[in-house]
Amino acid sequence: MNQIKTSPPTTTGVRMFTDTEATGLVVDLVRAKSLSGNERPAVDVFVSHAAVMGFSSEIDAAGNGLAWRKAPNSAHATSRTIVLLGHIDTVPGDIPVRLENGILHGRGSVDAKGPLAAFLAAASRAQLPPDVSLLVCAACGEEEESPGAHHLKAQLKPDACIIGEPSAWDGITLGYKGSVRMNATVTRDNGHSAGPGDSACDYLIGWWQRVQERVHTLNADRTGDFDRVLWSVRGIASNNDGLHDIGELNAGYRLPTWITVEQLRTELRSIDHDGVSLHFTGDEEAWRSPRNDPVARALTTAVRAEGGTPHPKVKTGTCDMNVVGPAWNCPIAAYGPGDSLLDHSPTEHLVINEYHRSIRVLTRAIESLAAELVSDSTYQ
Repeated sequence: MNQIKTSPPTTTGVRMFTDTEATGLVVDLVRAKSLSGNERPAVDVFVSHAAVMGFSSEIDAAGNGLAWRKAPNSAHATSRTIVLLGHIDTVPGDIPVRLENGILHGRGSVDAKGPLAAFLAAASRAQLPPDVSLLVCAACGEEEESPGAHHLKAQLKPDACIIGEPSAWDGITLGYKGSVRMNATVTRDNGHSAGPGDSACDYLIGWWQRVQERVHTLNADRTGDFDRVLWSVRGIASNNDGLHDIGELNAGYRLPTWITVEQLRTELRSIDHDGVSLHFTGDEEAWRSPRNDPVARALTTAVRAEGGTPHPKVKTGTCDMNVVGPAWNCPIAAYGPGDSLLDHSPTEHLVINEYHRSIRVLTRAIESLAAELVSDSTYQ
């Protein structure tokens, strides 16, 4: 781990990350392996850095890393909490970690250890009212079933939340599509391939064509990927045990805000599927915040203050916003340095200057958001 030099403390005793220290933080996090389900080495790095800088840090029951900057008046009835929720797990793919010519190469540098590191650095720098606390979360398993976020959604009820996902330093993500995975199987009595009747896969493909027709009908008159139901076949396979012919198709759906997971399931089950067994997993509802959301406003103002032109956007993927947004129902948006087109790619890398710029944006946004939370009567 890179050596952390001490810097001036805030009023709560948390020392502020310098740019050099912030660079050391993100390099150390990217170097620490953290495949989904095996995040502990990186979580240890996260809580160690946080503790050295004066945060109250711990690892919770789900394996999430938590770094608290608690306000002196945090026990007061009108105290407020802002959660900065990033994820620390990564998809597979060994990319040699190196910092070269101001660019950090490595798996997770963009998705999403860069945003997570920016959260911790900004949380150390922000000047806050005496009754606002910050909690930086390094959540586990976002690339799989989000067990870390599901645990946190039941434990916390923040007044505002920023999700750590790459948006570029001047981008603010307002929404993510929902998702559901479907497994469809057909089992038929075995017969000779030269005999009459469809194979299990023939039958399954015919049913799948009807599914596509129904989804096209649902999408009628809707434009743009964020507003349409999208689908993709993840795999198709056949098997034969000598007595039975078995066909299996796996597909994933990306859902807009106008249809729920249950409504899509109902649509699919209503299609004639005699002999087709359906099983659904990975349910996440779509979420979209309004452009005047307090978190979005704070980030937009901060981007302008840093000399940028804010770019609000929505994404066709999912993230932990889909998990906590409906549960917390608080002001929420996603932000973080990095090009999301590099997510999961073999060329994933983070430009360090952009990373530092995002920390300045986050610091300003946290400060203005905290001020609004304590002054706006709607939060009293």
